[in-house]
Amino acid sequence: MTIDWNHFTPWTSLAGGVLIGIAAAMLVLLNGRIAGVSGIVGGLLSPRREEIAWRLAFVGGLLAAPLLWRLFAAFPPARIDAGFGMLVAAGLLVGVGTRYGGGCTSGHGICGFSRLSPRSMVATCAFVAAGFATVYIARHFS
Repeated sequence: MTIDWNHFTPWTSLAGGVLIGIAAAMLVLLNGRIAGVSGIVGGLLSPRREEIAWRLAFVGGLLAAPLLWRLFAAFPPARIDAGFGMLVAAGLLVGVGTRYGGGCTSGHGICGFSRLSPRSMVATCAFVAAGFATVYIARHFS
């Protein structure tokens, strides 16, 4: 195994992690809500009137962030080694897994871990193990 030093970005990765942590902490401290993207977006599908504004603001921030990035730097090249059918299947599996797991990586991995939630720790370990297994299978059997 070798490290691709040209794409090794510890400082920008650290800065991104710090910003995500601050945003998650602000949402829970100021709004009493967990920054789980699947739950926030899911709440827009059957909204309660008093929750629409903050959910739209959160999703709007997710969509605006790359546009803000674009003001300062070019987007990195995207390479997707999968067809449309595979992407649809992957999206459906993520959606089913998110519902089955009671949340997504942001809700469990960032917010749940920081609250020392045993359920979130198990879920995050399962997410990571599934990711390891997927990469191993994709690299060694396809």
